[in-house]
Amino acid sequence: MQSKPIARPIPTVLLAWLAMLGWDFFLHAGLLASFYIAESPFLLLPIQAFNRIPLGYAAFLLLAIALVWLMPRFQITNWQAAFGFGLKFGALVWGALLLGLLSISTMELPLAAAWFVGQVLELGIGAAVIYWAANRDSLRSLTWRLLVMVLALVLVTVVLQSVGLAPAVIINR
Repeated sequence: MQSKPIARPIPTVLLAWLAMLGWDFFLHAGLLASFYIAESPFLLLPIQAFNRIPLGYAAFLLLAIALVWLMPRFQITNWQAAFGFGLKFGALVWGALLLGLLSISTMELPLAAAWFVGQVLELGIGAAVIYWAANRDSLRSLTWRLLVMVLALVLVTVVLQSVGLAPAVIINR
């Protein structure tokens, strides 16, 4: 990636965001779901958290925008370097956020560690997608691949919940 702005910033942000949302759904509804079924003074009740999902997704949109803004300023020459950049950026952002939360809340260390690893990977995924989008003439095949990836992550999450490996959180309205 050259040190010039990304030619199609809005579609690039949206594709990175889509990939990040797919991973995030798998992460929280699948891999980390057991953290959300236990009562905690730190976490909201499931219905409250469910209602606030759009706020979390908006936060990821801001992070995708930040990646699109920052990445051209570095000499990123392949998707692996982009992924690494995203991991480093994610470690700094989520590390700072979680240290702050641990200093002022009742957040438990296992949840903080799980969030850290998952969210750092999320920004690595977003950065790799940004690299791929910025270095293609057409975004059509990348878009289809990302849609298939997101669908696969949703299906794996449903399977994990169906076989009992990930608890399904019941939302009572």
